[in-house]
Amino acid sequence: MVTRNGGCCMIAGLKRQQINKIRQALRLWYGRPVGKWLLQQERERLSEVLPTLFGYHIVQMGSLLGDELLTSSRIPHRVLIDPDRGCGVSPLGLYAYPDAIPIAADSVDVVVLHHTLEFERDPHQILREVDRILIPEGHVVILGFNPWSLWGLWRLARGRKGDTPWCGDFLSPSRVKDWMALLGFDVVEVKHHFFRPPLKNRLLMRRLRFMERLGQRFWPGLSGAYLLVAQKRVTTVTPIKPRWQPRRRLLGELARPTTRSTQCRK
Repeated sequence: MVTRNGGCCMIAGLKRQQINKIRQALRLWYGRPVGKWLLQQERERLSEVLPTLFGYHIVQMGSLLGDELLTSSRIPHRVLIDPDRGCGVSPLGLYAYPDAIPIAADSVDVVVLHHTLEFERDPHQILREVDRILIPEGHVVILGFNPWSLWGLWRLARGRKGDTPWCGDFLSPSRVKDWMALLGFDVVEVKHHFFRPPLKNRLLMRRLRFMERLGQRFWPGLSGAYLLVAQKRVTTVTPIKPRWQPRRRLLGELARPTTRSTQCRK
């Protein structure tokens, strides 16, 4: 299937069983050299962010790697949610669809979306569910692939073959920011990582390490992947105090009958 995004599997038109197979392939991809290098950088970014987020409950959507991504979090109660029963989640895991999370509203402090939005049929509904279950001032941490990068070019070349992860609908940080703003979230920070092309040659990848340093300094927006942190905004309602002794002039104007009101009485 070909999408308007430029030659990828149309995730929105796939069945749940097909999406689960894609996520299974993504787990295997993380065991390959490029996936391992990406995982290392994702762990580093999470270790910089999660220790600063506090609360009682943290939820991870998608258990591609179990709960090891949450090891740096100080939150004691951790829950994994995955729609694939073959994912091997821990005893604290739930088998559920990410667009219909079986968790009470306003009850979770932090939600981690590990490459969930680009491999699900309705990312908007997933974010609405995240908004529903998060407490006021709660945080969502989103890890995604950036289409405006060397990885995005690789996706255009490999996406037509249906290879994972290139078949996903990559979402740029700017688009995710717009979605979060519409839901009433404030974007706290965006971290960019992995500026090298996703090559299989280990020796060449080692030689290209300098691109990580240069990318962070000169073209951060062109990273292959990113981490975005957003906070649920608290809506405050300012009560309007009643005017117990209104001005006589205003009261007189309101009490003066109009021609229309006189006709209605007749």
